[in-house]
Amino acid sequence: AMFARLALCSRLPSRNWQSNGCSVSFRAFSQAKFSLPRPHGKSFAHRSELKQAKRIVVKLGSAVVTRGDECGLALGRLASIVEQVAMLQNQGREMMIVTSGAVAFGKQRLRHEILLSQSVRQALHSGQNQLKEMSIPVLEARACAAAGQSGLMALYEAMFTQYSTCTAQILVTNLDFHDEQKRRNLNSTLHELLRMNIVPIINTNDAVVPPPVPNSDLQGVNVISIKDNDSLAARLAVEMKADLLIALSDVEGLYDSPPGTDDAKLIDIFYPGDQQSITYGTKSRVGIGGMEAKVKAALWALQGGTSVVIANGTHPKVTGHVITDIVEGKKVGTFFSEVKPAGPTVEQQTEMARHAGRSLASLHPEQRGEIICCLAELLTEKKDEILSANKKDLEIATASGRFSHALINRLALSTSKLNSLAIGLRQLSVSSRDSVGRVLRRTRVANNLELEQITVPIGVLLVIFESRPDCLPQVSALAIASGNALLLKGGKEAANTNKILHQLTQEALSIHGVADAIQLVSTREEVEDLCRLDKMIDLIIPRGSSQLVREIQRAAKGIPVLGHSEGVCHVYIDSDASIDKAIDIVRDSKCDYPAACNAMETLLIHRDLLTEHVKIHAGPRFASYLTFSPSEVKSLRTEYGDLECCIEVVDSMQDAVDHIHKYGSSHTDVIVTENEETAEQFLQQVDSACVFWNSSSRFADGYRFGLGAEVGISTARIHARGPVGLEGLLTTKWVLRGEGHTVADFSEQGSMTYLHENIPVPQGNFS
Repeated sequence: AMFARLALCSRLPSRNWQSNGCSVSFRAFSQAKFSLPRPHGKSFAHRSELKQAKRIVVKLGSAVVTRGDECGLALGRLASIVEQVAMLQNQGREMMIVTSGAVAFGKQRLRHEILLSQSVRQALHSGQNQLKEMSIPVLEARACAAAGQSGLMALYEAMFTQYSTCTAQILVTNLDFHDEQKRRNLNSTLHELLRMNIVPIINTNDAVVPPPVPNSDLQGVNVISIKDNDSLAARLAVEMKADLLIALSDVEGLYDSPPGTDDAKLIDIFYPGDQQSITYGTKSRVGIGGMEAKVKAALWALQGGTSVVIANGTHPKVTGHVITDIVEGKKVGTFFSEVKPAGPTVEQQTEMARHAGRSLASLHPEQRGEIICCLAELLTEKKDEILSANKKDLEIATASGRFSHALINRLALSTSKLNSLAIGLRQLSVSSRDSVGRVLRRTRVANNLELEQITVPIGVLLVIFESRPDCLPQVSALAIASGNALLLKGGKEAANTNKILHQLTQEALSIHGVADAIQLVSTREEVEDLCRLDKMIDLIIPRGSSQLVREIQRAAKGIPVLGHSEGVCHVYIDSDASIDKAIDIVRDSKCDYPAACNAMETLLIHRDLLTEHVKIHAGPRFASYLTFSPSEVKSLRTEYGDLECCIEVVDSMQDAVDHIHKYGSSHTDVIVTENEETAEQFLQQVDSACVFWNSSSRFADGYRFGLGAEVGISTARIHARGPVGLEGLLTTKWVLRGEGHTVADFSEQGSMTYLHENIPVPQGNFS
């Protein structure tokens, strides 16, 4: 029976399990892609490499395992942790758990037994009136551990059984590591358990362990004293050549000062030698270790070749996926690394941008205009360097074979594109002189009490863009004109081009000492990690595929996102249309630049009208009219982004409007007709950001609208809509000027009354 069970446990189960009549579904998690065990001795340098971790130790601190009253276990947290460990184990990883909790579980059991015993004795000898006076004696920790260890293990075994995962208990003391024979036996036992796909659950034998010796954490490179579960986990991880140690506690990670203090900041990556830059606080509410002990143990494990992450295992919103998030390389907790990057972290870049952005906003409008004009000049002066860098990106992208023809076109720059960019930027420099600080409204609230509404920057913008490097100078110029700090995250396929364009942008900014206001994120930051910087970033603007926009909208936590999910643009050919106009408009809307978001994707017609060299997908009704067989469209909401489109038949203008409202994306829609009344009805009824009459959908562009540049086209219905230029990157604030006025002055018993008189808005800028 034992061998049968071991054989069952050694199989890799599927994602859904039926056990004891209970159905368990794993949380969605990408399949692991890791290689065979790597040579041990060198830890991972970057978070993104944690996906390759094969052997993982998860350390559960006392605060994670125990309830808030320190008596009993936090069963909900423990269940979610078990699910994550089982999930990773069933992917083929080798998981080990170092757990606390025996003392708390034992305390709960002993308290129950003592209360039961006292209540019986007092009921027999003293009567019921003295039950309220019963007191619980101080419970000795070793006795609690002895009483709780078996129950803790039974609980783990029951939980893991739900995922058809076997467990094994290992109790150790410091002597088990110092005695060479015991150490070899322990090592052999653990390796054998892992080979059989069993999860070892390790704990110090608290029933017999001696009291910790102060200041004996580290005794050299090869020895660490086992005084708590932090040191045990570190020693075990190095001993077993684990790739990753995840230490879960009741804090988010390591802070530069005690958590809870006003200026405390979470440290994303911690490097050996940075210990002097932090101040430790008190230890957690339970357990015998503290953050200082965790850092010492983590650095020791790192030196031994094991990567370490310290994170919060008690937060109710993230507990259910904290372990899997860490293994996926997401920015969770504090990651310990021996490789210190040459440049600043993204958090530092954001702080630098915000600080310099405030200086940028305080410049005179003419000075911001000078910066933009300087950037326009640099685009033409340095065109050879820009095109050379762009050529490298194109060669790499083409050789990789991973990019479509449409994406390659988006990536390519040319002399004409750079010239158009420069012209647009010069236009923008003129309009920027009446942007930040512009008075929108003036009101005399009462005598000697005046109110002004003025335009101000939004703050820190994060613009994430794919493929199109020409986006970088456009967005940078708009940020400069509106006085906003800017964080740019471009696609890897345009790395060389983005680098030179950003250098030129900072060169232009430096003429007025604000070079740091625009930062290019060139580290390995994932988009999802950037979207978590809700305390540092004020607005996210995605420019790229609909998939990118949707991912950012899902990932953004507490940060507004300005963008459109898709560019499903329609051209409706009315029965009163000029066929010559229709052919020109349809050809331009589809063929001028098929990869653009304002390119036509669906043609609505009253008669057959096919444009040359375009692959056609027939709508259900149109397909019924055809004697030949183009492929029937799979969805009427498709954005093709290439030389292909959908054609569908509609019965009337109203039918076309209904189709657009049902299948469109509120981006840009066009009517071609000579009937003015029909056109006006279409323009009024279609609820899209851009609605055109007898003109190509490709006009939906900030440059063509005279905005100089755009950060993108928004299909939102709040704040900016359509091509978002300078105005869309400004918000407002209210300025009140009085002479000691109080609200009490305007009460029924007060001496003043409200006037609310409009005052003419002055020309020029607010100073």
